[in-house]
Amino acid sequence: MPFSQHAEKAITRIFEGLSTPKSLAAYLLFKSGEWDQLVNLKAEPSHYLTSESYWRDAQAVALLKKNDMLPHNADSLVQGCYDTFYKCEMECFRANVRLYPLFDGASASPYQRRLSVFFGQARKIISDILGPCPDLLDGRHGPGSTYGDRGRYTTVADKMSSDPTLTSDAWPFLFQWSGTLWAKSTVSSEKELKFVRGNRFTTVPKDMTKRRGICIEPSINVFYQLGLGSAIRSRLDRYGLNLNEASDKHRRLAREASNNGLFATLDLSNASDTVCRNLVKLLLPARWFQMLDDLRSKRTFINGRWVLLEKFSSMGNGFTFELETLIFAALTAAVTGGRIGVDVFAFGDDLIFDSAFSDDVVSMLRFCGFTPNMSKTFVSGPFRESCGGDFFDGQAVRPFYLKNLVDTPEETFSFLNGIRRSCAGHIVREYDMRSARLALLDGLPKSLRLFGPEALGDVVIHDDDSSRWVKRYKKRYPGTRFVLGYVPISFRKVWTWGFSDDALLASSLLGARIGDGYLLPRDAVSGYGKKWLAFS
Repeated sequence: MPFSQHAEKAITRIFEGLSTPKSLAAYLLFKSGEWDQLVNLKAEPSHYLTSESYWRDAQAVALLKKNDMLPHNADSLVQGCYDTFYKCEMECFRANVRLYPLFDGASASPYQRRLSVFFGQARKIISDILGPCPDLLDGRHGPGSTYGDRGRYTTVADKMSSDPTLTSDAWPFLFQWSGTLWAKSTVSSEKELKFVRGNRFTTVPKDMTKRRGICIEPSINVFYQLGLGSAIRSRLDRYGLNLNEASDKHRRLAREASNNGLFATLDLSNASDTVCRNLVKLLLPARWFQMLDDLRSKRTFINGRWVLLEKFSSMGNGFTFELETLIFAALTAAVTGGRIGVDVFAFGDDLIFDSAFSDDVVSMLRFCGFTPNMSKTFVSGPFRESCGGDFFDGQAVRPFYLKNLVDTPEETFSFLNGIRRSCAGHIVREYDMRSARLALLDGLPKSLRLFGPEALGDVVIHDDDSSRWVKRYKKRYPGTRFVLGYVPISFRKVWTWGFSDDALLASSLLGARIGDGYLLPRDAVSGYGKKWLAFS
């Protein structure tokens, strides 16, 4: 058994506390180590009459589904990602062929003319949202790797100090880039600008049954892709789609729709990998399309060779999320006649719209080359799902997914809090999970049983009873409580690790996390320790 004694005891007690035939099946598969069968158990919302009965089975089948630390055939999952890449390319090819006649209006058939009217409506919506195309972009670095920068602990300074890379079609952006401190730092560190043919394909974990394919972009391309994505995001915000707050709004709408049935929630499979070239060209104003097309990678290095892409962009491209949000919102609004931000909502490929138009929306998406994920699409009945929120008759039924082996205190904190969040304040659920929580607490040293408010996140064990919190007051901060938590200590890169002064200056101005003479990489943790945390 890969889990610690206390974690194994807690997991079995969760299955026992859920007390359903499906949780019994999960319990038996867990005890016998039949991981593949366990993670393939399913709970379909349409098979249940009450929120409580659904939640119990959903929690039983979801608990270990996304735990890729369990024994599994990783090679087959990686191969599945490669197969999906080529499958999506074929879907995009078919969609490109299907859409191509719409560019030739003179010889169009009556059917094509009707399609042209529809896409014209969607194009008008997109044009109204985007407005004039910006002449200059405020580029920025993201948290991930680039084509020439590999490694888990890549910082902005690493990107500033490596050879900058870009595709040949992105050459117009060299004029903007040459005036940046980044460009100056490459000269002082004697780095050479390198042209590359495109991005490179890799995979990242998703869950026990699947990995996700992403593409790593050239550094200058992604620098300005992120800037262009920010520009699209600001235009969407002015039109009523605030992507910084959209996930909360989607969850609220999903909860209401699970009660009144007015809205459908729809999810797509491999959405970003099936936005084909001709669809973007058909829908976007010419100047916007040209800028997007110049910055995107038109080829991907995969399986030792370069592949000319049928898709427009992929996960890893800095504007993919905003672009797909824009396209899906406009297409759905054109079908339903609804107003974006009022009757039509999009957050990436997460769509909410009037249930009465569900068949038309699904048909339109299929025509454009997309594949609605019908197991996560809900147009009728008491269940809706959107942006990580699951609701049945207005009740929260999102299960907790255990993604680690619970062999450290911080993972135990996360497990305890995850169970509590899944219970969503239901007294019966919390009572049935009490035995599992006690098993986890038994595995923690008494000195680390640090309770605190939910607002502080997983650095404390959530508890509403403030008498259990380890807290104190400081005279320097009247009216502020301090709660003792167990917080991560960041891994730090010393400035003197080969970074030039120009690279460090450019990094600080472009968002590097710098403190006390160190660079702080993303998600780089060297350990955990106790710390007093302010809480009003």
